[in-house]
Amino acid sequence: MPDCNPTLLVVDDEPLNQEIISEYLLDSAYSLKTADDGASAWSMLEAHPEMFDAVLLDRMMPNMDGIEVIERMKAHPELSRVPVIMQTAAAAKDDVVSGLRAGAYYYLTKPFDEEVLRSIVDAAVEDYRRNRALVSQVQGQDGVLQLMQGAEFSVRTLDDARSLAAFVANACPQPERVVMGFSELLVNAVEHGNLEITYAEKSRLNSTGEWEQEVHCRLADPRYADKRVRVTLARADDKLLVRIVDQGRGFDWQPFLEMDPARAFDSHGRGIAMARMLSFDRIEYLGAGNQVEVQINLSAE
Repeated sequence: MPDCNPTLLVVDDEPLNQEIISEYLLDSAYSLKTADDGASAWSMLEAHPEMFDAVLLDRMMPNMDGIEVIERMKAHPELSRVPVIMQTAAAAKDDVVSGLRAGAYYYLTKPFDEEVLRSIVDAAVEDYRRNRALVSQVQGQDGVLQLMQGAEFSVRTLDDARSLAAFVANACPQPERVVMGFSELLVNAVEHGNLEITYAEKSRLNSTGEWEQEVHCRLADPRYADKRVRVTLARADDKLLVRIVDQGRGFDWQPFLEMDPARAFDSHGRGIAMARMLSFDRIEYLGAGNQVEVQINLSAE
């Protein structure tokens, strides 16, 4: 992460909710800005789009509701990828679905649970800052990789995975669009595939702040130390195909292709769906789920 403290915008028309969030995050490294309604929030976002690392947004507000704020953010070139954490007392499935469709990929329900709130905020900000760093890596590399017809790579660590994501993205005409998707799939292949960290284990590790430590421990464990993720790239006339194969036992991948309301309140589990929606023209898991192939249509770029 950059050295400067992440800045959060807390948008809620109830002063008490603003106070609770501020208290829960008091000991964190976050700088907090507040807005009392959607119109005020949008004015702040539009005036300083580079300032914010995440927005905690109430759904029901006067002067502009949360859904309209999200829709405006998604249409703004500098705000479209800033994570929105929708906070609401309405936890009905339809409300969550409408928020997910608008682009709120993180969710909190009122009354807030302190541990859950901190875990969700940490995850959203970390994801955003990591993706910004990947885009910076992409922008610093030479587009000559778009001439590459085929290649094969292997990675072992999460750092390897993210570095390769930035490298392979430059084989595409719009690398900023695909780099997040490559990173998500490669990281999944390492942590869930080769290192066998289950979904439930990652939820627990995120909540206790021990996820990174556990990854390092497993990388040093002889059971996992020699496992690698293999990546192959092949260019056809009008498309680029990238296949990612890990040495794990696979998983039930189908539920993760869509933004599932049941996982909207978790600190993770949205990466595959985001990759499918935002990065790739096709994504297909093969066999037991330890192989995934993505397609980028070159003629449509």
